[in-house]
Amino acid sequence: PQPRPTDLFADLLLAVLSGQRPVHSMLRHTAGRAYDELAWLAERGPLRTRGARPVVRDIGYYVPRDGALEAFARIGAGDQLRAMAFRLEQGQDLRWRCTAVELGGPRAPRPQDD
Repeated sequence: PQPRPTDLFADLLLAVLSGQRPVHSMLRHTAGRAYDELAWLAERGPLRTRGARPVVRDIGYYVPRDGALEAFARIGAGDQLRAMAFRLEQGQDLRWRCTAVELGGPRAPRPQDD
């Protein structure tokens, strides 16, 4: 069976946020502010560890409308557990793209509206 988009994106996001892949590897997989949010988070290395390599332990999702998924993943590294949330939207080309990503802790600053 085909893996779900939530599973694929959880692994891709984890690889970037743990320093295993460069953030620019997500350029074609993001839309809107998601790339900026991801770059801001990756710069801080929130899921980099010195011991056990972080892994996706559990994924859940909600379908708010057709073509949109809101997902969460529990990320484990040794005895440490973190939460990651992300939103996926399906484009007219039927490809899924990440449109938002968050981890517990500080959020990326939003630009001021003019």
